[in-house]
Amino acid sequence: MAASAPAPPRTTDFPAEGRCSYYVEKKKRFCRMVVAAGRRFCGEHAGAAEEENARKRILCPLDPKHTVYEDQLAKHLKKCNSREKPKPDFFIQDINAGLNDETEIPEQLVPISSLSEEQLESLIKKLRKASEGLNSTLKDQIMSHPALHDALNDPKNGDSATKHLKQQASILGNIEKLKLLGPRRCFVEFGAGKGKLSHWVDIALKDAEKVHFILVEKVTTRFKVDGKHRKKNSVFERLQIDIQHLCLNKIPLLSKEKLPVVGIGKHLCGVATDLALRCLVETYAASCEERNEEPLAKRIKNDKTEKEINTLAKEGNEKNVPEKWTPVAGIVIALCCHHRCDWRHYVGKEYFRALGLGAVEFHYFQRMSSWATCGMRKTSLEASNLTTKRKDKHSDASEEHDDGGCRITDDSAESVPGFLTVEEKKKIGHLCKLLIDQGRVEYLQQKGFSPALQYYTDPLVSLENVLLTALPNHPVSPETTP
Repeated sequence: MAASAPAPPRTTDFPAEGRCSYYVEKKKRFCRMVVAAGRRFCGEHAGAAEEENARKRILCPLDPKHTVYEDQLAKHLKKCNSREKPKPDFFIQDINAGLNDETEIPEQLVPISSLSEEQLESLIKKLRKASEGLNSTLKDQIMSHPALHDALNDPKNGDSATKHLKQQASILGNIEKLKLLGPRRCFVEFGAGKGKLSHWVDIALKDAEKVHFILVEKVTTRFKVDGKHRKKNSVFERLQIDIQHLCLNKIPLLSKEKLPVVGIGKHLCGVATDLALRCLVETYAASCEERNEEPLAKRIKNDKTEKEINTLAKEGNEKNVPEKWTPVAGIVIALCCHHRCDWRHYVGKEYFRALGLGAVEFHYFQRMSSWATCGMRKTSLEASNLTTKRKDKHSDASEEHDDGGCRITDDSAESVPGFLTVEEKKKIGHLCKLLIDQGRVEYLQQKGFSPALQYYTDPLVSLENVLLTALPNHPVSPETTP
């Protein structure tokens, strides 16, 4: 048998004679530029080769996900995207956070799966007692709106797009039913993501005059729809900020125009709902009411005589105006992910305390709330598939939580003692969600609103299908705006 011919030498083992010795990794070969006599590298790569041997790369102190040359650190820190940027006027640290009752929460709470059967039964007993008298079957308010008719009937839609459109159509229908669609309003969309809910509200309003949209989202979002709106009568403004630090009355657009605000949101995740409610009815409404309640005499020009002031004050009191004006015209929020709530930020603390419950019970109830949507999983294969699906969905920060928003790795989804069936876990999860939402309802009632909970979409469309709505007890109209 004849010997095989030797393999030809690789051309990348050594640079060609008289050519640059710099290896171009991207092209998997040496640079082919001619070098000067006595030199190893061409003019293009001489500096790079020397620097690579001498310079050291280190982790960026602002974000360890990327590196930087050590000798360029000072320059890099001035332009790094992770650097702390100047805070806008409407950023006020923890303004919507609520009181920090650290003494109420033990340092360590064991996972639900580590509770004994007796401990878990005691918690469930407390839950059922606290839920007595609550209507666990909410009213169906599944609606639609003509603005989404063409989109809903587009044959190009996939299942996911159709589900989101159905939810947006129902939310829009509920907004209209509450008579919140109209001119001279500012819609504040919390957890806006791509801004699609505001997009459909704007389309439904057509050419209504003086309509503004403020889209609040704490993360950078791709594929935003804000840029599609260039109409003369509507203005879109996007704020990248955590709701926890948002002071609405410091936003120039609101302080200048003084328009009634409508707070909206689609699948506002867990704690974000409580932060948004406090942002609207405490931080914003309370400050506007204080400004509105200033004595009339102080608002009249200084050149008026005392007699004229008294006359004007009397005339003002005799006018047929609401006794109490509120700048929040309404709230329409699709709720989501109760297992991501937090006791510090929760607005229903007083309601829980009145029931003899506190931070510990709240902690376990919010963990158990995910049983309403996660308790039906039966096999590890299903869990694996759902985990993959969740990862895919979270690749886009604006994706909503149609499967309930809970992860398999979450303690709340772990197995519990076998005395609970899947159906029992599901009912307990719904009770936990209902109790947490009832605290929000009580909070809004105390703040002068008429709130309601209703189903706004079919559970086959989204397992997170509860809509929280609220209207002020003293209606707002543009004529009463100060």
